[in-house]
Amino acid sequence: MALPCAGWLSNEALKHLFLLSWLALNIWLLCKTFTVYYSGPQYFYLHQMLGLGLCVSRASASVLNLNCSLVLLPMCRTVIGLLRRPKMVWSRKTRRMLDKHKTFHAACGCAICLFSAVHVGAHVLNAVNFSVNYNHEFPALNVARYKNEDPRKIIFTSVAGVTGVLMVLILFLMCTASTSSIRTSNYGIFLHTHNLFFIFYLLLLVHACAGVLKYQSNLEEHPPGCLYLNRSAQDSVPLPAADGEVFPGRSSRTETGGFFAHSDMFIRNNSEKICTKGPTFWPHFPETWLWISGPLCLYCAERLYRYFRSSKPVAIAAVITHPCDVIEIHMVKEKFSARPGQYITLLCPSVSTLEAHPFTLTMCPTESRATFAVHIKVVGDWTERFYELLEPRHTADTEILPKCKQRKDPKIYVDGPFGSPSEEAFNYEISLCIAGGIGVTPFASILNQLLDSWERYKLQRLHFVWVCRDINSFLWFADLLCLLHRKLWQENQPDYLNIQLYLSQTDGIQKIIGEKYQALNSRLSIGRPQWKLLFEEVAKSSRRKKVGVFCCGPKGISKELHKLCNSPNHYGTTFEYNKESFT
Repeated sequence: MALPCAGWLSNEALKHLFLLSWLALNIWLLCKTFTVYYSGPQYFYLHQMLGLGLCVSRASASVLNLNCSLVLLPMCRTVIGLLRRPKMVWSRKTRRMLDKHKTFHAACGCAICLFSAVHVGAHVLNAVNFSVNYNHEFPALNVARYKNEDPRKIIFTSVAGVTGVLMVLILFLMCTASTSSIRTSNYGIFLHTHNLFFIFYLLLLVHACAGVLKYQSNLEEHPPGCLYLNRSAQDSVPLPAADGEVFPGRSSRTETGGFFAHSDMFIRNNSEKICTKGPTFWPHFPETWLWISGPLCLYCAERLYRYFRSSKPVAIAAVITHPCDVIEIHMVKEKFSARPGQYITLLCPSVSTLEAHPFTLTMCPTESRATFAVHIKVVGDWTERFYELLEPRHTADTEILPKCKQRKDPKIYVDGPFGSPSEEAFNYEISLCIAGGIGVTPFASILNQLLDSWERYKLQRLHFVWVCRDINSFLWFADLLCLLHRKLWQENQPDYLNIQLYLSQTDGIQKIIGEKYQALNSRLSIGRPQWKLLFEEVAKSSRRKKVGVFCCGPKGISKELHKLCNSPNHYGTTFEYNKESFT
């Protein structure tokens, strides 16, 4: 059954609506919890002792519970891949929203970091107030063991304090390792620190069970602030709150050296509230597990499924070395199927036991072909070690070499495929695919699929733009482009594919000009594309139609294209932006 979506909303409006809904939910939960602990009668005595620190710590904890549950859902990539199929979600706008799952994951992570800082600050204040406002009349309510106990001792000798410090340390490591500079320079650090999430959630469950903050359980027998006849009147009236404010709905009180003080006004106002039993306090039933158990079980179940799915190594059919430090790997895996635009993760234990990297499929298996392929640019420690295991170093003059069959191949485990925005290219009548350098890989599988068969798709015209710095980079898929161009001409479809190649450097341009690549020669331009002019040309040839724009390349190009997609034009053409990203 397909999931519907409001068709009258634009994708940008739908994204903003979802973000505002998430923010509103956080604000509502924050205010609701703050109000409960500020004015709730069951927290009267605890609020008198801790003041606003109690309200802020519990309000921030509720927001942390929400986001610690939501942050796991965007990482269930298999589930999201199933949901984004047209049979499950028929609205393209909703499917494009699902492609923003990593952005939502980052937003939840930022909320966790922010409110963790607030939560920690509030509990440090609570530790000070527990020490300063210690009273022997409420041993069950106190956390401090004696008056003016060192707050640091309270924190580092309690279960809640120790688990909280450990969680803050783990969160700090995860947060700092998530910066783009560390992800780019050393992906392993990012991956290994994020694998600490399981320890973080175990500590979170233990932290919530510590029972530091307690509520009054006998409100009927002892209404808050009532006169307890078994004690003198001096011991029956509470002190001012720790923050100096009067508890809502209560009369003012004066301190006389103890936690309670005498007040004739208080006795007159509460003469009807005479009780014979003192207040009893109990820790709350831990609720954190109610928030996180569902998403955590779903994520663990998916990871277990993915583990069994990728437990058998793939067979390497061929390894081809391309110019500009790029290798092409052809693999075969039993019962493996994928759609153009999807990606997989590769794990090679000989390189790293835990480090798996995502790579877009450049060729998908079909009914007549069981092999699938990826193109990997050798840059960074992992890819360099992986390349050394697959192929010995070659001379600079070597362009394409077959894999040495006598060489013992390393074990490679493939997980996936996973969905990506590029899958939508076939669901538009007109698509504009823009690639920068190795960012061409998501569109290579689309071109390969069109080479097999183009008639069964909704796509009627494909604009393909590829920008490279080195002329030799075009050789990665030059043969594929020439074959597809020749096929479409033979089938009387010359306008189906519009190829535009741009070279930002002029060194070695003569190498691509020749009989073999004559079809690409007339489509090669020097310099960078004039994006505004390009969009005007596409809009003019696609009047009053929707054009799917797909980009995989540098952030600068992506921002400029996104801006142009949102800009109006004179031809009534709508550009819908889709960005490929693995970071």
